[in-house]
Amino acid sequence: MNIKTKLQLSFMMFLEFFIWGGWFVTLGTFLGNNLEATAGQSSMAFSTQSWGAIIAPFIIGLIADRYFNAERILGVLHLIGAFLMYQMYQSTDFTAFYPYVLGYMILYMPTLALVNSISFNQMKDPAKEFSNIRVFGTIGWIIAGLVISYLFVWDSPEALKAGMLKNTFLMAGIASAVLGLFSFTLPKTPPTVNKNEKVTISDMLGLDALKLLKDKNFLVFFISSVLICIPLAFYYQNANPFLAEIGLPNPTGKMAIGQISEALFILALPFFFTKFGFKKTILIGMLAWTVRYLLFAYGNADELSFMLIIGIALHGICYDFFFVSGQIYTDTKAGEKYKSAAQGLITLATYGVGMLIGFWIAGLITDSLTLEDGTHAWDSIWIYPAAFAAVVFILFALIFKNEKVEYKS
Repeated sequence: MNIKTKLQLSFMMFLEFFIWGGWFVTLGTFLGNNLEATAGQSSMAFSTQSWGAIIAPFIIGLIADRYFNAERILGVLHLIGAFLMYQMYQSTDFTAFYPYVLGYMILYMPTLALVNSISFNQMKDPAKEFSNIRVFGTIGWIIAGLVISYLFVWDSPEALKAGMLKNTFLMAGIASAVLGLFSFTLPKTPPTVNKNEKVTISDMLGLDALKLLKDKNFLVFFISSVLICIPLAFYYQNANPFLAEIGLPNPTGKMAIGQISEALFILALPFFFTKFGFKKTILIGMLAWTVRYLLFAYGNADELSFMLIIGIALHGICYDFFFVSGQIYTDTKAGEKYKSAAQGLITLATYGVGMLIGFWIAGLITDSLTLEDGTHAWDSIWIYPAAFAAVVFILFALIFKNEKVEYKS
C-alpha cells in the first residue's frame, strides 16, 4: 500500500470514530440536561444504535454490496448524517430529537462496515495491515473526548447549565460533512456481489451460522455474549451522566482513558491467550465488568475519585478480553464456510439484540432510582449491572468446557 493510500485510510478512520465519539459518549448527559429527558427516553435514544445494527446488514447486503461503490455510499451517508446532526443540534425537546437520532444511527451503523471494506480492498495482508489503520479510529474517539472536555470545556458544570453540550452535535456534523466530501476522493471500492445474484435475508443476517449453536460450548458463549451486553449498556448510557452529576472534573476527557486502555490491552491479548487460554481470558473480561461497576458504586468525585478512574481504565479488559476474544473464538469455530456469517450473527446478537435489551433495562432501573431533586441513587444503580455480570461470570465458569483456541491477530 502506498503512503498516499495509507494516509487517506487513516484519515477516514480517524474521522469515522471522531464523529461517533464526539456525541455518543455525552448523549446521556445532553438528554438529561438540555432536553430534560427521563432515563426511559435516554434508553430509547441509545437503543437507536441497536436498531441501526439490526438494519445495517440490509443496507450493506441490498445496496452497498450490489449496486454502488462503497466509498460513494460512505460519502452520501455521511453528508446526510451531517444534516441530521445539525437537526439534533437545533432540537429543543426529546420528541423532536428522537426521529433525527434514529435516522442518523440507521445511516451511521452501515458506515462501520463500509470503512472496513474500503480498507480491506486496498490491503494485500489485512491481518498485518488493518490494525495500523484501525488504530486511528481509536485515536479519533480519544481526541473527540479530549476536545470536548479540555479544549471547549462543554461538559463543565457551568457549560452544562448554559446548555453548551449541544455543540457536540455541531462539531460531529461538521466532521461528518468533511468525511462525506473526503469519501469521494478515496480509492475506488466497487460492488462485491453481482446485482443479479440472489441474496437472501438469511445471507445478510448471517443466519446460516445458527448451525454453530448445535455445539454446546458455542451456544453457551453465544448466550453469554448477549447477556453481557446488558451491563455493557449501563456503561454506554449512564457513565457520562453519572460522572458529570457527581462532579468529576472533565468527565468526557477522563472517559477517553477507556479507549487508551482498549488500545493497550489489545496488545496484551496474545500473552493472556497463551498464558491462560480462552476460557480464563473471557472470565477475566467478565470479572472486570463486575469490578468496574463496584468501583463506580463506592467511589466518589473527591478522595475516592481514583476508584472511578480505575473503573474507566478497566474498559480495555472489559471490552478486549471478552468481545475481541469472542470474535477470535467465533472465527475458529466457524471455519471458512461460515466465517463471515458467524461474525455477522454475533454482531447482530450483541450490538443488536443484547444492547437493545440492555438499554431498556438500564432505563427502567435508572428511572426507578431517580430522586425527587432529579439526581440519582448511583450507588444502587451500579450494583445491578455488577451483580448481573457476576451471575454471567459464574454461569460461564460452570457450564463452558475449556478448549484450546489459537490467537489470530
